[in-house]
Amino acid sequence: MSRVLDIRDLSVTFLQEGREVRAVRSISFHVEKGETVALVGESGSGKSVSALSSVGLLPDSAQVEGSVKFKGSELVGAPDSKLRQVRGNDISFIFQEPMTSLNPLHTIEKQITESLTLHQGIGGAKARVRVLELLEKVGIRDAESRLSAYPHQLSGGQRQRVMIAMALANEPELLVADEPTTALDVTIQAQILELLAELKRAEGMSLLFITHDLTIVRRFADRVCVMQGGEIVEQGPTDEIFDAPQHPYTRKLLAAESKGAPEPVPPQAQEILRTDDLRIWFPIQRGFLRRTVGHVKAVNAASITLRAGETLGIVGESGSGKTTLALAILRLISSDGPIWFDGGNIQGRKSHALRSLRRDLQIVFQDPYGSLSPRMTVEQIIAEGLGVHGVPTGRSERELVAEIMDEVGLDPTTMERYPHEFSGGQRQRIAIARAMILRPKLVVLDEPTSALDMTVQVQIVELLRTLQRKHGLAYLFISHDLRVVRALSHKVMVMKQGDVVEAGPIDQVFDAPKDPYTRQLLAAALDITTVGAA
Repeated sequence: MSRVLDIRDLSVTFLQEGREVRAVRSISFHVEKGETVALVGESGSGKSVSALSSVGLLPDSAQVEGSVKFKGSELVGAPDSKLRQVRGNDISFIFQEPMTSLNPLHTIEKQITESLTLHQGIGGAKARVRVLELLEKVGIRDAESRLSAYPHQLSGGQRQRVMIAMALANEPELLVADEPTTALDVTIQAQILELLAELKRAEGMSLLFITHDLTIVRRFADRVCVMQGGEIVEQGPTDEIFDAPQHPYTRKLLAAESKGAPEPVPPQAQEILRTDDLRIWFPIQRGFLRRTVGHVKAVNAASITLRAGETLGIVGESGSGKTTLALAILRLISSDGPIWFDGGNIQGRKSHALRSLRRDLQIVFQDPYGSLSPRMTVEQIIAEGLGVHGVPTGRSERELVAEIMDEVGLDPTTMERYPHEFSGGQRQRIAIARAMILRPKLVVLDEPTSALDMTVQVQIVELLRTLQRKHGLAYLFISHDLRVVRALSHKVMVMKQGDVVEAGPIDQVFDAPKDPYTRQLLAAALDITTVGAA
């Protein structure tokens, strides 16, 4: 085997506020041709920085030392012209947050075609055929109708699949996949991982796989490098690392899994939310007069009951209507059918009448970077709701911000920093703190743990349980991670293409699913642990 990527004594130092911060400390590892190497570790451990430094994608404030060789050619200190040739052609990236990686002003077709034109000189009809082939390969249904779509018109999982299609467009020799399945539901996760495994087998492609999900790593990776605090604390063949971990930190990661169940709902708990056959149809308008010629039936007849202290998990593939349903309940998009919240029907209320309810209705979005203002400090972001709603506290905003940051596992001394100075997992915790500081009655959690490593997932699930038990919070929990859904939810609703195909107590639905689609979801979750196995 020949080495595609060879990293020796790599160190990366950033200059922040007049002081040096060492993000990566003298790490060494390599990737052989046709091999999959996984970088694992908690958020902020240096995984992504290590990968980005390989092709000079770090900001000018970063000082890179050591050696990064691609097929024997040194990349550290290489001229920009050489790096541009390597990027996207020989080494492609799949980034963690597709919404910030895709251009919001360009269609999906244009963005994938741009890569084909730049590196292969392919354009016109030939490029269109190739784009359709790529979109279908990564699981985009009705791909031709999506060519003219913009990123904001796709679900989180669909945007991630577009990113994967772009990365595969030029058939790279090394694919750096930074949390490539983070935003995907379990069925698509299994498909994408099987696709990557097949590409590796068929084309001899190498993979540098960055993830926090160790269930994927065990069967998907040939070797594992475990990172902590910018250092590789342990590395070796996957089976050896999992079966006989030597370092205490590796053992800690392997032991981290969301387990248990939420506290039972008190029998006398008040009903917080109820919907009766809620329908969300978007009109399709055509012609000069914009006549309605049909509807996109995003959600059909969804009925929900939710009490104080209760969690309803909503699962289903990307585009099934999960987030659309939640946004309608929050009155952020239009819908038909009553929405009873805290004893009153809020359907049809004007925006000014809803303002007083906004404190009690909060949401944590799937993409933390896209939902946090880059111009505001963490303190300003978390405290913004206190100022908007005039919440009487008897304590200073700064004290409350420090308290909630500590609760979600953030260092309160970092509240003066900006979102870009935090890792993906840390940004998600900031978003959770922003919602929880108002002590709402209902919180929509849209993939709140998708960007978090396993150890932090356990902490966040336990935090959410604690807050629910203490304050009687009701949660609508949207997720593709069925393990976390089971650990946090009392009830579950399974959605497929806008329809509720099954609903009931979590144990009943997961242990004895009645609908074939529910059985398919549960089977896919098990398949992920075996995908790519020889």
